[in-house]
Amino acid sequence: MKRTRLTAAALALAALTVSAPAYAATSSPGAVTASAAAAAVQVPPINERALRKSIAGLPAPDATAAEVRVSGRAGSWHGVSGVTDLRGKHKAKEGARFRAGSVTKVFTTAVVLQLVAEGKISLDRTVQDYLPELLPADYPPVKLAQVLNHTSGLPAPKTEGGFERVYADRFTTITPEEYVRRAVLNPIEFTPGTKQHYLNINTFVEGLLIEKVTGRSYEDEVGARILRPLGMRQSYFPGKSVKIHGRHNQGYQVVPKGFPDSFAYGDAYVVDVTEMEVTSTWASGDLISTTADLEKFTKALFDGKIVPAEQLEPMFTVPKVTMYGGSEPAHYTSGLTELVLPGGIVAYGKTGARYGSSTGIGATRDLSRVVVYSINSTDAKAQGQNERGLGVALAAFAK
Repeated sequence: MKRTRLTAAALALAALTVSAPAYAATSSPGAVTASAAAAAVQVPPINERALRKSIAGLPAPDATAAEVRVSGRAGSWHGVSGVTDLRGKHKAKEGARFRAGSVTKVFTTAVVLQLVAEGKISLDRTVQDYLPELLPADYPPVKLAQVLNHTSGLPAPKTEGGFERVYADRFTTITPEEYVRRAVLNPIEFTPGTKQHYLNINTFVEGLLIEKVTGRSYEDEVGARILRPLGMRQSYFPGKSVKIHGRHNQGYQVVPKGFPDSFAYGDAYVVDVTEMEVTSTWASGDLISTTADLEKFTKALFDGKIVPAEQLEPMFTVPKVTMYGGSEPAHYTSGLTELVLPGGIVAYGKTGARYGSSTGIGATRDLSRVVVYSINSTDAKAQGQNERGLGVALAAFAK
């Protein structure tokens, strides 16, 4: 991640994010951590005007609803905008559940780091040590640390057909083992530890590792270790269910005219994508939650109440490797992303996107500012994700 520029893509990926770093081992030589100067930078008072503006005018072409929570030493702010659905146009209310997308990865990585703290696994050992039948025999050794920070070189499954194929298969389930089998039909992308490529395959391996080491399902472990202890009563894993239970806003995706089941929305056409399977993202993206629950999780995580301080450090460490396919420096940590904001403020966070839903969590490391948002984006998977999320991220730290 370039620290001297704030692009839409970088902020949408990191401003309210905490994604995975690239430390090749428990302490990677040459890795960089949040500077001491970051702790000394004072976050500005909450700018309510900027925050209200960031979610104003909904429903709009880019989004139909949004909920934002900002808190920290300077106080708190909570805002809701938009409608629950486009046909009835009922006003959106606080506490709506949504698909958290890749924010799920933070939970998965946190459980792995808990297992490290308990001495049940070591990040210096390999995937082949713990899951000997998972990867092809001709793959090089892949350390768990490299899986967590997306420097593993493990490939993604090949996909075809774009959103049309996704929509046609929206009720199709896939097992984690099948997902990995499809992925590793492809060769390793690069020598593990030398590049960084953010891919779901890494968190799938983490989920399978959790199940192997604990003897329980991934969902049960996250529930027992994080959701229930923190009182995250509105958060759950849907499994094979395609529904979002309880209060929620409908999600929509912009599609070409004539797309099956689509209807006119302003100058465009959309299709309702609220009900979709989530097994294709599993430990990488199937959590359903609320902004209040994610705020509670973010505070507890950064405060060392979920992962002990020593094992938590990888979440705030970015390695000195470049991104796969280019020369840009790595910007993911183990579970989070680091971003330097205007004024020298360092924030860590994670965004997530499922069709119809964009989500973000983020905070300064000292929790002087915490931000969580949920946006019902009409094109959540677009490159750089939703500009509305970028606006929220900037507004949360604006003077």
